[in-house]
Amino acid sequence: MYARGEGIVLNEPSVIALNTKTNEVLAVGHEAWRMIGRTPSHVGAVRPLRKGAITDFDVTQRMIRLLLQRVGVSRLNRPRVVICVPSAITAVERRAVTEAARRAGASDAQLIEQPLAAAIGADMPINEPRGSMVTDIGGGTTETALLSMGGVVALETIRVGSFDIDAAVQGYVRREYGIAIGERTAEEAKKVLGSAAPAENEIRAEVRGRELMSGLPKTLILTEEEMRGAIDEPVTAMVESVISCLAQAPPELAQDLIVEGIHIVGGGSMLRGMDIRIHKETKIPVHSVPAPLETVVLGAGRCIESYDSVRAMFMGQRP
Repeated sequence: MYARGEGIVLNEPSVIALNTKTNEVLAVGHEAWRMIGRTPSHVGAVRPLRKGAITDFDVTQRMIRLLLQRVGVSRLNRPRVVICVPSAITAVERRAVTEAARRAGASDAQLIEQPLAAAIGADMPINEPRGSMVTDIGGGTTETALLSMGGVVALETIRVGSFDIDAAVQGYVRREYGIAIGERTAEEAKKVLGSAAPAENEIRAEVRGRELMSGLPKTLILTEEEMRGAIDEPVTAMVESVISCLAQAPPELAQDLIVEGIHIVGGGSMLRGMDIRIHKETKIPVHSVPAPLETVVLGAGRCIESYDSVRAMFMGQRP
């Protein structure tokens, strides 16, 4: 969360822990994330946003309200908010997001497409008459947008993201070794061993889980090469979506990209070798940004700082 004049004031995962018996909120953010896979049956640590859409409206509303309260929002000071959403969001999903924010305490809620916010946050020259391309690899979606003159010229969105890589790791270990591992373990294994392209001095690492046949705890050793094969399907889908967006580019803007390159942002862009893989398959320079996880919210923050002058960029505000 970004507050006008203050910068980023809150940086937490979108996870909430609930007591299903009493409907009481037990934790939000990092504290709730640490509970994933470690709770009794009556406590659920869940992500109410999946694939870029709200899966549970009431829980999302409660989570937004709690996060707003953490940064000092109350019934007396109802702020205007800008929310970053996937470009492929439907009209129904759009209404759900704005309604959740308003019920949680916002006086007004405007939406901006994540690739547009990412490009603003990455200091890309999107208002000039030349092509700029950004790929935002988030938890639930991968979006590639070609931008020029402050607008989106070409767009390719798929509902495949970092969570799908985690699921691929879980599926591989279960299928090949007969061992069940949790969501958090899969994410940690991805961070240590995950890569999109081969590298020198590759390592091995231990992964711990529960053997399905015996039900007993078990440890196995995975290699980077093995992990690369396990996650190849979602990674390939991401790379192909970038190529699909390039194929939609008008010739004059496409030639700009040979010089400007593609900027990659989002948590998924931090997968080792992702820039190398995209460059290898597109033959276009690929640039990583300094703060890939915060780029989108920094872009939204700039919109908050210059709210009236950028209103035309908000979804539903364009002619």
